[in-house]
Amino acid sequence: MSSFAFFVTGTDTEVGKTAVSCALLYKAHQQGLTTAASKPVACGTEVTAEGPRNEDAVALHQQCHPSLTLEEINPVLFDAPTSPHIAAAEAGATLSVERMLPSIREILTLRRQFTLVEGAGGWYVPINDHEDLSDVAIALDLPLILVVGIKLGALNHAFLTYEALKRSGLPIAGWVANSVTPPPSEHCLDQYLDILHHRLEAPCLGIVPFMENPQPEAIAQHLDLTPLLDD
Repeated sequence: MSSFAFFVTGTDTEVGKTAVSCALLYKAHQQGLTTAASKPVACGTEVTAEGPRNEDAVALHQQCHPSLTLEEINPVLFDAPTSPHIAAAEAGATLSVERMLPSIREILTLRRQFTLVEGAGGWYVPINDHEDLSDVAIALDLPLILVVGIKLGALNHAFLTYEALKRSGLPIAGWVANSVTPPPSEHCLDQYLDILHHRLEAPCLGIVPFMENPQPEAIAQHLDLTPLLDD
């Protein structure tokens, strides 16, 4: 089977990029595909017996089959839970597209059948004074998956992000609507989804309902990989 790789971005921070990415990887593995993930930069750590860890990177690590090391998946980790360019400055480090690409490309050269590279925050999150994470995606030349966090303000964020993705010139492989807050009503949710389907000219990969404790296997039930795996 061919190998497929995508860059996952979101309409904002805390919209469930990692939860959706893990569910996509889980579903791919359930369908018999080998999987890999890259989280090139992560901000925010928890102290564990093994040292500082980022929960998003750990979650992605659990969905890689065959297994990869956490350091392969997440080579750059900062303690501060903030924008990468601020976290890097606080740590006395420098981020750049050129420095970030080699570790991602090492994952891509594994040629796993389904690989996801997950950004941090939204599309235009800065990594230094003149480069954003969007520049990493453009340099990789990967199709994009957009996670739309369904909450108040979602439509504006979705349309602005979608226009920015189109301007990048990269193909938009699909989008996922992820309910990060309980909807005020089913009618309101349906109206949100109707206009998203109308305005976002890319396949909808799934509508994820609000979950108190979202787990990959539960989210995966609401996702469809078919548009991503179409040769």
